[in-house]
Amino acid sequence: MIHELSIPLLLSLKVAGWATLFAMVLGVGLAFGLSRWRSVWCDLVDSVLTLPLVLPPTVMGYYLLVLFGRRGWLGEFLARWGIDLVFTWQGAVMAATVVAFPLVLKSARAAFEEIDPQMENAARVLGVSETALFFRVVLPLALRGIFAGVLLAFARALGEFGATLMIAGSIPGRTQTLSIAIYEAVQAGDDGLATLLVLIVSLTCVVVLWAASRLVPPHARNATGVRGLR
Repeated sequence: MIHELSIPLLLSLKVAGWATLFAMVLGVGLAFGLSRWRSVWCDLVDSVLTLPLVLPPTVMGYYLLVLFGRRGWLGEFLARWGIDLVFTWQGAVMAATVVAFPLVLKSARAAFEEIDPQMENAARVLGVSETALFFRVVLPLALRGIFAGVLLAFARALGEFGATLMIAGSIPGRTQTLSIAIYEAVQAGDDGLATLLVLIVSLTCVVVLWAASRLVPPHARNATGVRGLR
């Protein structure tokens, strides 16, 4: 029982950790760009980037297979370099990153847009460069909202199932994450293991969501998607 529990748990934490890191880097960078971009196309780009929030996970898994499968557009190119993401834990990381990324994007963009422009202008008047302005003024002021989005992304990545199953499969010890292990346990009739895994995932997600709700101001919860968590 301990062996059956520890392997998917450790793999899930590994996948969720890497996925959260990638989602944070991509999400914060794009969120800052969108928050400063004044164009009629801005909302359209934002809608495309947040599609994983509303599309069924199996649809996202299909897109990933089309792109990164052995005969996919990018899959054939990567294969020339000996890189194959299908049925690997790296493929699971990619799937989790895609579905978790919009949560960081929405939270970070809302946080950046909450910053008073006068504070940025004051820093520019004092001779602060744009790079220093971002790291010394903008990023610290937006940090709470960003961290809330990162926590939500981690919870989402930890519970990812559909896209991960399609791109990474269910190989015990290699790609079988907690969510997939729960599915396999139910299919095998192992209710005890399934119940224990469900409790672990549920408790972890409750703690993460509660922590995220503490970080986001009440007036910003609509934009960040954590309204109602309190």
